[in-house]
Amino acid sequence: MGIKDISEKIGFTKLELKVIIFLLFVLIGGFIIKTYWFSEKNKPVIYDYSKQDSLFLNIDNNSDGTEGKTSVNKKVDYKQEVLDFRKPEFKDRNSDDLIAEKSIDINKAGKSVFEKLPGIGPKTADNIITYRNKLKRFGKLEELLEVKGIGKIKFNKIKKYLYINK
Repeated sequence: MGIKDISEKIGFTKLELKVIIFLLFVLIGGFIIKTYWFSEKNKPVIYDYSKQDSLFLNIDNNSDGTEGKTSVNKKVDYKQEVLDFRKPEFKDRNSDDLIAEKSIDINKAGKSVFEKLPGIGPKTADNIITYRNKLKRFGKLEELLEVKGIGKIKFNKIKKYLYINK
């Protein structure tokens, strides 16, 4: 019984039967090679990175193998931080930008001084100065509520830094 007889019984052509036999030999050969060639001696090496991780996380390892307290206790959504490309909404302030309470005379302050107030940007500072020039002088702090860009909430945040020199 040859290949021709087997192919006629199964319903395959001679070429199709040769391809099927070839694929079976490759499959069986691959299984044998995998089983015997890649045995115990060729197992992958598993590395322990715990020491490097503890350095990264700033964990103190004591000499007895126990771990100390971590200085990094913050839960972080790393995926969100990586995907968040927005610029930060806060301004870095140095110690020169900090202002004391009742330290700004609104009738004499300039634009740069007004910009140090919380929530006051360049436009609002310009609006304060324009309104002050229109009035000639502020009589009371509440007149700031008439300035475009200053509402009750913003006024309540900044009034503790302002005063009027009479």
